[in-house]
Amino acid sequence: MSNKFLGSEAACGTNVGAASTFLNAMDVRLVNNGTTNRIVTIANSADVTLATFTLVGGEVSIIRKNPADQIFAAHADVLGAPVVTEG
Repeated sequence: MSNKFLGSEAACGTNVGAASTFLNAMDVRLVNNGTTNRIVTIANSADVTLATFTLVGGEVSIIRKNPADQIFAAHADVLGAPVVTEG
């Protein structure tokens, strides 16, 4: 499996008001750049929480979401980049 990056990696916002759709990408590559486990939240365009999960320190994960859904994390250690997963 490979990933085509659609934009630059950036720190996730730390509340729903600072959340990002990551260019309306359906796949987002997340990395916890720190050593502390962090909560990641996916919310819809009405700012309603759809899901939360823990991203372990140092972990990289690719999540799939609807284009208008937005992501924020408990700390700016969590970085995200819009991607297309291929293969």
